[in-house]
Amino acid sequence: MAPAVSDAGPLIHLAQIGKLFLLKKLFKHVLITPRVGREVVDEGIRLGYADALIVKQAINEGWITITDVSKTEPSATQRLAEGEKISLSDAETLLLAKEHEAEAVLVDEKVLTDLARMYGFKVANTWTLLLEALSQRLIEVQDIESAIDELAKQKHKLRPEHASEILEAARLIDSKALEKPRHQPQD
Repeated sequence: MAPAVSDAGPLIHLAQIGKLFLLKKLFKHVLITPRVGREVVDEGIRLGYADALIVKQAINEGWITITDVSKTEPSATQRLAEGEKISLSDAETLLLAKEHEAEAVLVDEKVLTDLARMYGFKVANTWTLLLEALSQRLIEVQDIESAIDELAKQKHKLRPEHASEILEAARLIDSKALEKPRHQPQD
């Protein structure tokens, strides 16, 4: 199974709500670039964020791996970043996904989402990951309600109408998935 490649946002947000383990259940293996690792773990620890320690633990367990983009064409990252007007971190995430034929790119930013789709990748953000976990009976609707509340406290940019749409989708998924057996979440 191909790995998923993640940008910083979904890692941070899922760790903040205690649901990072869902990535292991949904994808088995997640790759991140060294820049994403520094942003999420090193900078997060420096600033005292508990979510950084959760991501570091997943890296130590080996199901999140920090992986360099191939050095065969060192200027590719720079050219992509300049050509698409994105950060070097975003360019590396796209190139890593391409290099490893990623199953999905995990990202919360609109520009990177659009580019990843343009490159032909399946894209998932924090909310679609939570909804997928719900459809697989890994979590319950209440977990999504709690996530909306908790991420609002963390200053996540979620408009009220978007929160309502997410909850409506969660309730619909839950009603359709009732016959599926529920998995037991792991920490």
